[in-house]
Amino acid sequence: MPNPLAVRVGNNLKAARKRVGLSQEEAAIRASLHRSEIGLLERGERMPRIDTVVKLAGALGVPAAELLDGIEWTPGEVQLGSFEVSEAAQLAREAREELEEHDRRAERLVRGES
Repeated sequence: MPNPLAVRVGNNLKAARKRVGLSQEEAAIRASLHRSEIGLLERGERMPRIDTVVKLAGALGVPAAELLDGIEWTPGEVQLGSFEVSEAAQLAREAREELEEHDRRAERLVRGES
């Protein structure tokens, strides 16, 4: 499954490249990258390193922020495996509550209460 961040960067890169009228090959030459790298990035198949984002922005004559447009992070929305951190935290809370209830029942049984 493609990384949604890589896809967003790729879409931004492709839009900026087309807007300034460069081919993938021209953009690659200007950024000192291989043309196939531009294709991989634009398809979201590869996540660029920050130095690559800076090179691409310079090659296209756009601010690096333009290539990162629409990418935000809010605590609780970060992916952790197949579910979000907020979901993992909720599952952990539920498990802790179940264990605490189990402990309370065990203590009542030890005291002879039901």
